[in-house]
Amino acid sequence: MSYNAQVVIRARQRLEQAKAEKEALQQQRLQQVYQAIPRVREIDRQLRQSMVLAAQAVFAKGEEAIEAMEQVKKANQLLQQQRQALITEVFGPDFLDESPICDKCQGVGYVGSQMCTCLQELCRQEQKKELSLLSCGEGDFQDFRLDYYPDRVMAGSGVNVRRFMEKTFCDCRKYAEEFDGSGKNLLFSGDTGLGKTFLSACIARCVADKGYSVAYESAVHLIEKLERARFSDDPQAVQEARRVAGVDLLIIDDLGTELSGQFVNTALYTLLNDRLLAGLSTVISTNLTSDELQKRYSPQILSRLRGSYKRVPFIGEDIRILKSREEKL
Repeated sequence: MSYNAQVVIRARQRLEQAKAEKEALQQQRLQQVYQAIPRVREIDRQLRQSMVLAAQAVFAKGEEAIEAMEQVKKANQLLQQQRQALITEVFGPDFLDESPICDKCQGVGYVGSQMCTCLQELCRQEQKKELSLLSCGEGDFQDFRLDYYPDRVMAGSGVNVRRFMEKTFCDCRKYAEEFDGSGKNLLFSGDTGLGKTFLSACIARCVADKGYSVAYESAVHLIEKLERARFSDDPQAVQEARRVAGVDLLIIDDLGTELSGQFVNTALYTLLNDRLLAGLSTVISTNLTSDELQKRYSPQILSRLRGSYKRVPFIGEDIRILKSREEKL
C-alpha cells in the first residue's frame, strides 16, 4: 500500500512517542520496585552477570561449553522466577510490563524491509485524519440524509427522486464496504450540491479504514501536482505524483473545474489509463453532462470513462440551498 510520505512520517513519530512513553513508564515502575524490594535490584545485577557468563561460555569447547551454558540457563530461570514472585507479591502480576511496544518489530516499525502491522495501523489512522481535512470533515455514511431529496416524481422523467437517491446511496456504501482493490471504478455525475462530494468522501474514509491507501484530490489540485512533477525539478513533486498514481483508491472530485488544455488531456489520460492497466480503483465526480465531457476531453479519455467506469447519476435539488433555508427558519 502506498502511503503519503508525510503520513508515514507522522505515523513513525507517533510510534516513537508511544515507545518512549512506555519505556519511561517501565523505568518509573522499575524504580518503585527497586525501592520497595531491594532484592529485585540485586537479582537484576545477577542476571546481567549471567549474560556475561553466557557470552564467555560460547568460547568454551565441546562438552564443557554445553555444560556451562546449561548451568547459566538454569540459574537464569531460577532468578527470573524469584524476581517475578517478589514483584507479584507486593505489586501484583501485571505491574511491571517489560514487553516491547510491539512483539513483531520491537517498536522499530519494520520487520526487515516490510512495514510492521503496528506502523500500518498508525498510517491508516493518520491517513483518515488527512482525508477528513481534505474532503468534508468527519461525516460518514450514517450522516447521509435522504430527507433532503424530495419524495416525488421528477418532472419529465417518471423517477421518484428519493427512491432513486436511496439506491445511489446504497450502491456507494456497498462499493466502499466491499472494496477489495480489484479495480472497480465509479463516475458520479449530476448538478452541484447533490451529495457527490459527500459520498465520495464517505467512500474514501471507509476504504481507508479498511487499511487501503487512498488519495482524495480535487481535479484542480491533482492537475497542479501533475504539472509540478512534469515541469519542475522537485523530486518531492515527482514522488507525490507517483504516490497518487499508485494508491489503491484515487478520488478525483469536481472533474471539469480544472483549466482545460493539451497538457490536462495528456496527463489525465495517462493517469487514468495507467491505473486501469494496473487494476487500481478510481472514483470521479463531475458536474458536467455527457455532452460537456465530450466537448472538453479527448476521445481517449471519454472511451475510458464510458467503458471502464460505472456511471452513478445524482438528482434532486441543491442541498446547500435547502440547508440555508432551514437555517433561516
